[in-house]
Amino acid sequence: MYSARFGEASISYHHGNLRRTIMDAAVDAITETGTATWSLRELARRAGVSHAAPAHHFGDKAGLLTAIAAEGYALFADALAAAGDDFLDVGVAYVGFAVSHRAYFEVMFTPSLYEPSDPEVVAARDRAGAILARGARTVPRGGSQREAGLAAWSIAHGFASLWLSGALPPDLSPSPEEAARPVLRTLFST
Repeated sequence: MYSARFGEASISYHHGNLRRTIMDAAVDAITETGTATWSLRELARRAGVSHAAPAHHFGDKAGLLTAIAAEGYALFADALAAAGDDFLDVGVAYVGFAVSHRAYFEVMFTPSLYEPSDPEVVAARDRAGAILARGARTVPRGGSQREAGLAAWSIAHGFASLWLSGALPPDLSPSPEEAARPVLRTLFST
């Protein structure tokens, strides 16, 4: 399209799903550099959208990270549900999700970055929590169901965090799921 007013060619451009494009760019940025090193303006440039688009769709960076947390918890709940009811399998799925969805995992478990009381976040987080609690019922315990659930969650989350930080011994399996399975299995030892 030619703009006679400005005497230059301009391209008529429609981006499609702008919200999705911005979220994908944010997930990529978080994967590459973490959550603190980019601005909405930089993210817009990266996504190839107007500098105002991220603010228009999300308000601010916390709004964008809230949408990422909600989506992350929904994906997380789906991954946990697909693993079945046995906590060993759920725990392995937990570790697998953390490694394959690192950016979401980082945001989800840093609630100071987003609005944790957002209804979408709450619904998705509660769904994932219910799946974890159901799986934790299969863990032998001496204490309460709540304590067993916290212990199971702590082991799966701790293993995932240690894997992501590179702090685990180098002689473990190169597969995070294979490396996690015997560690998580210790929950079932009597």
